[in-house]
Amino acid sequence: MNAKIPDSKSPETDAARNVDPNAAPTRLPDHVAIIMDGNGRWAQSRGMPRIEGHRRGVDSVRMVSETCTELGIEAVTLYCLSSENWKRPKAELEFLMQLLEQYLVEERELIMKQGLRLKVIGRRDRLPASVLVEMDKTIEVSADNPGTQLVLAIDYGGRDELAMATRSICRDVQAGLLDVDAIDEGTITQRLYTAGLPDVDLMIRTGGEMRVSNFLLWQLSYAELWVTETCWPDFSRQEFAAALESFGCRDRRFGGLSDTPVESTFGET
Repeated sequence: MNAKIPDSKSPETDAARNVDPNAAPTRLPDHVAIIMDGNGRWAQSRGMPRIEGHRRGVDSVRMVSETCTELGIEAVTLYCLSSENWKRPKAELEFLMQLLEQYLVEERELIMKQGLRLKVIGRRDRLPASVLVEMDKTIEVSADNPGTQLVLAIDYGGRDELAMATRSICRDVQAGLLDVDAIDEGTITQRLYTAGLPDVDLMIRTGGEMRVSNFLLWQLSYAELWVTETCWPDFSRQEFAAALESFGCRDRRFGGLSDTPVESTFGET
């Protein structure tokens, strides 16, 4: 099995066509989260098996991590496998585990070269032992890297994460370590998988679906949303630039008021 895929031509949305993919934006998100949707549909529309879409999606993962590194974005979280995805055919799940293990091995050198720090969020108990070995090895060797934190959400579910945090808080209350009246938003945030990361500023979803799919439910509270019809294997650097430009143009008030106009950071479009 080989995840090294030749570049494919990407259909561009109207929003992306006039954006310079190499332009340097003046306002960037600290944390980008991406729902990498549409792999199966991309493959089936081309008469290929669904697993080919997952294989081709590796190039888009590489492009996003490289771009985030170049721009100095603090963290990018990629939704690789949801807790609900275990309902999929066994053969597809086995291929995904093999592809994940291969990614962790083959991309390790590039992760180190780019200075990325790997973090994995989600349950570990249902992942193959061979995947866990390579995962922990890549996490360990990249721990001191100074660059973007690359967060892979694997066997992850937002509701499950919140339930886990709630159980942790309840145990501390029962043990007398935490007063009920002292529980605040920070108490919950500190017990999530993403503790130590900034909240998500920009959430991108490929494949056109208009939902968050149980992804980072707490962390997305004030995130800007950007959805494209483009399926993940065709998600290009130019389209990523369009999403970042859209973020830079938005007036983020967080419930307050702002009379400061926000201008495009990528020039005329």
